[in-house]
Amino acid sequence: MNANNLFQTALFIVVLIGLAIPLGRYITGVMDGSSVVVRRIGRPFEAVLYKLAGVDAQAEMSWKRYALAVLAFNALGALALYGLLRLQQWLPVNPQSFGPMTSDGAFNTAVSFVTNTNWQDYSPEATASYLSQMLGLTVQNFLSAATGIAVVVALIRGFARHTAMTIGNFWVDLTRITLYVLAPLAVVVSLVFVSQGAIQNFESYKDVSTLQVTTYQTPKTDAQGNAVKDEKGNPVMEDHKADKQTIAMGPVASQEAIKMLGTNGGGFFNANSAHPFENPTPFSNFVQMIAMLVIPAALCVVFGRMVGDRRQGYAVLAAMTIAFAVACWGEISAEQAGNPLFASLHVDQTASALQAGGNAEGKETRFGIAQSGIFTVATTAASCGAVNNMHDSLTPMGGFVPLLLIQLGEVIFGGVGSGLYGMLVFALLAVFVAGLMIGRTPEYVGKKIESYEMKMVAIVVLLTPFLVLVGASIGVLSAAGTAGIFNPGPHGFSEVLYAYSSASNNNGSAFAGLSVNTPFYNTTLAIAMWFGRFGSIVPVLAIAGALAAKKRIAVTAGTLPTHGPLFVVLLLGTVVLVGALTYVPALALGPVVEHLMMLAGK
Repeated sequence: MNANNLFQTALFIVVLIGLAIPLGRYITGVMDGSSVVVRRIGRPFEAVLYKLAGVDAQAEMSWKRYALAVLAFNALGALALYGLLRLQQWLPVNPQSFGPMTSDGAFNTAVSFVTNTNWQDYSPEATASYLSQMLGLTVQNFLSAATGIAVVVALIRGFARHTAMTIGNFWVDLTRITLYVLAPLAVVVSLVFVSQGAIQNFESYKDVSTLQVTTYQTPKTDAQGNAVKDEKGNPVMEDHKADKQTIAMGPVASQEAIKMLGTNGGGFFNANSAHPFENPTPFSNFVQMIAMLVIPAALCVVFGRMVGDRRQGYAVLAAMTIAFAVACWGEISAEQAGNPLFASLHVDQTASALQAGGNAEGKETRFGIAQSGIFTVATTAASCGAVNNMHDSLTPMGGFVPLLLIQLGEVIFGGVGSGLYGMLVFALLAVFVAGLMIGRTPEYVGKKIESYEMKMVAIVVLLTPFLVLVGASIGVLSAAGTAGIFNPGPHGFSEVLYAYSSASNNNGSAFAGLSVNTPFYNTTLAIAMWFGRFGSIVPVLAIAGALAAKKRIAVTAGTLPTHGPLFVVLLLGTVVLVGALTYVPALALGPVVEHLMMLAGK
């Protein structure tokens, strides 16, 4: 970890916090209706939308009605996206005449984008039409992100209100988040990407002449497609040459913007943010990293302002920032060190030279190790899943860091909405543990934390480890699961573990080397994605309803302060101990043993 890496990490954090604070103030005004944008500019348009949809904007919902609206809306979204992907061959804006996705592939993709996971086991530029990319995938990027923010705002209202039976109106929250937060930011970020070289068009794919001509041979076939053989029974080979390359076009910048802002992660191209049409320059790379985390960071400010104690929001933000900085240090240090075995190689001078500057395998030279490392941490600390380098090419400890960040529940900034409500669940757990230690009733932000809330907390905390560990076990024990493993041994296990960790925690990134576009993985991972998302949202909303109905209690001498350094340490300790210890045996079988084998020369 040299001075340049430290500077880039520090610069990123400073810019992130500097943008998050004013954005948090703006989002607060949008959600409580006090912003001038809502009161004077958007209200007539909002009124028209509510009238067309038959929504009473003044009628608030109990937590059960709010949860039902969330589930119904997203279930319909999944059904609509599934139909679009299956019928795209008959729909317009399909210049490459792509056929339908397979039924299991469309099911996996529909669930993936609706749950804000954006797990992609297909090549988008070779599979999805422009209409599917825009009307299907990009629209769900907006709506899934808006759903996550709406849920955390409902939870914050639970803390802020007292003796109330409602937590807001889901339809109003969804509309305002989309219209006043996500859409304007996406327009601005899209234009920045276009200015850097990201493409935005509806042209057909281009065939261009290559700089070099590649010659290769293939077996000759007859009219029936059978291989032609010579008198010795060997296949007759034909010479071919490749002097053209097909370059994919499309509306890339618009999808790229909301992919990052909504912590969605699904790319227009299979190479994702390593593709020069998606992420052309180091500056666009920096903007993408900021876009991933700026809304999750801003929501911490929203929390403090809405509950009437800004220090509460800053304490949560401080905990996230500290954990993020430590993760960046670990990731960049592991990649900068590279494989120590190459340092002792004298015969293979090329390999030694490649590792002299760190592990550059799988990374874009225009980003380098520092920006690749920060990007890796940002995308897995958030529930984004976008990648600008190949995670499968990371060193064992370099792969350990993003895997652990996902398994912690992606609460270190986390996804838009999901990161903060996940961290607030851990905050409730932290004050509960502290209350047990000092023999007092746990309190947080003026609300007593009792048995009902802790039951819901237990569901949220234990659900994703259950999905991850059971799913990974089935993957490595079943014939259908092991059939997709191309790297036997601990690395192959890490790939399976990463897949189920990513799906269950709605991240979407992956280790390569695992063939997951099969009915087995498409189905099991889709199940993990759905329950990982909505199995957590329902108990979170139940907590919101229970807290809203409680009275606010006065601060006493026995109240644990939840806005100072002591609470920040307690919160981080709870996240690490509860989140990490669950996965220690699995991590020991994967990246840890792989690291030890690397050091032993195996």
